[in-house]
Amino acid sequence: MKTFSKIFTVSALCSSMLLAASCNIDPELGANNVVLPPPTEGAPAAPSIGAVYSQLNNLVGQYGYQALQEHSTDELLGPTRGTDWDDFGTWRRLHLHTWGPDHNQINDVWSQVNGALFQTTLAAELLSGQAKAEGQFLRSYFRMISADLFGVVQSRPATAPSRGIPNVIPRAAAIDTIIAELESAVAGLPTFNGTNKSVATKEAAWALLAKCYLNKAVYKASATTPAGPYTFAAADMNKVIQYCDLIDANPLLEIDANYWDNFKWDNGTASSENIFVRKNSDGINVVWATNMGGHYNQTPSGWNGFTTLSNFYDSFEDGDIRKKDTVAGILQYNVSPSVVVVDSSIYFNTASGPRTSYNRLTGINAGFLVGQVQGPQSQKIGQKIVNLKDRSGNPLVLTKNVSPFFNSEVTGIRTNKFPLDPSTINDGGWGSANDFPFFRFADVRLMKAEAILRGGTGTNGETALSIVAGIRSQRGITTTGTMDLPKLLAERGREIYLEGWRRNDLIRFGAFNNPTQGRTAASEGYKVVYPIPTIALSSNPNLKQNFGY
Repeated sequence: MKTFSKIFTVSALCSSMLLAASCNIDPELGANNVVLPPPTEGAPAAPSIGAVYSQLNNLVGQYGYQALQEHSTDELLGPTRGTDWDDFGTWRRLHLHTWGPDHNQINDVWSQVNGALFQTTLAAELLSGQAKAEGQFLRSYFRMISADLFGVVQSRPATAPSRGIPNVIPRAAAIDTIIAELESAVAGLPTFNGTNKSVATKEAAWALLAKCYLNKAVYKASATTPAGPYTFAAADMNKVIQYCDLIDANPLLEIDANYWDNFKWDNGTASSENIFVRKNSDGINVVWATNMGGHYNQTPSGWNGFTTLSNFYDSFEDGDIRKKDTVAGILQYNVSPSVVVVDSSIYFNTASGPRTSYNRLTGINAGFLVGQVQGPQSQKIGQKIVNLKDRSGNPLVLTKNVSPFFNSEVTGIRTNKFPLDPSTINDGGWGSANDFPFFRFADVRLMKAEAILRGGTGTNGETALSIVAGIRSQRGITTTGTMDLPKLLAERGREIYLEGWRRNDLIRFGAFNNPTQGRTAASEGYKVVYPIPTIALSSNPNLKQNFGY
């Protein structure tokens, strides 16, 4: 039985509960902007800043925000397998660019983003000191997300009466507001010190500012031609470089020698790249990122859903550790004697007595999974590693071919971007402590390279090629030749896949609407912006449907 059917039902139920309760929290900015008579008039009280951070929870998970940013691209696809994963076409419509104002996930993300805008506005306008600056950062982040996804930002002062209808700011004006607020908030934020990755810091604000300036040309485009072409101003690109250099000046941030330190179960302390994350707490975890594609017979048992596309997989060179690596295949211990592998068990030779067995392999590599899949016998860590079989007893051999429509249980290349702690896998991996990164230093470095290619002036003797080559060398591959925008887009895909930025990147590079595997024709240019849900239009007369819908 497909696990996701339960998750989907619970998600829908929670959305319905949010919709019913929204009148008490925020009649205008709550779920789908439903406007009901409030129980009392007057402005709400200031929240705790910790409660406001919980709005980030909606940005982590396989359903909703991440789906809108990844399933619509060349990185991820939700194939239907018999009746499994059809889910009324929700995943298929995202990949085929056939969504409309009634799409369930678009509706839910609109509700979540606008609920976050209400909460972050309370923090940004009613709190003081560092908490106020953090609220300003969080409001700017969600404003950027709203402008990026929907082309508009709803705005209402924290002191406005609860019956007040939000103003609507088009993205061309919103980006200037976002930049101004971020630049004023920086002074009140702490400096990144390696232990405060889950709160707003100066470096997190600078990373968001770099994103804003890099995408400014996109957001300034006419509402009737949102797909461009875009004109990137050299002055904006120099601002990108300025903020990337400010982040680079922090000695605690550098390209990690081990790519997987940024994602595996101990990334909270091991990563030297993660700038701003959502910690594994308050019910947030990354088991979804592993199980969404993992087969039922793997360990932990997956949901046999999403796959990457073969064209995207083929863009990786052999030897690139981002494509495949065994670093996360064993549970690491703080010991350093020589290692012996016997019958797939890991043994450490000791100075005295017989060798001691510490653990066995999980059977899967970090990165992408294709071909014969292995795992522990009986699906328990500690058992012998064997070639797994599918539910019909045939060898479990994952194939590269995949379709949005009809598939078997073995079609499609699976992903393992956030390797789970092997010590928790016998319990489903739910205790694995992976943090989810929103801003990462490698992304910052690639933004600087892109800004140089788009007309910015290089600093510190760096070129786009030298920046990209420095990252690739840490990933196990060499770089030759020249660097241009198509190559940089491909490199951004290889470096930050499944981190929620692919749609944003493809739009900026003018490639979002291009045909891709599973979508043979180019989509309409207006699809670079999602529609405003129909129910939201009925609740706020200031809202107008986006062009093309």
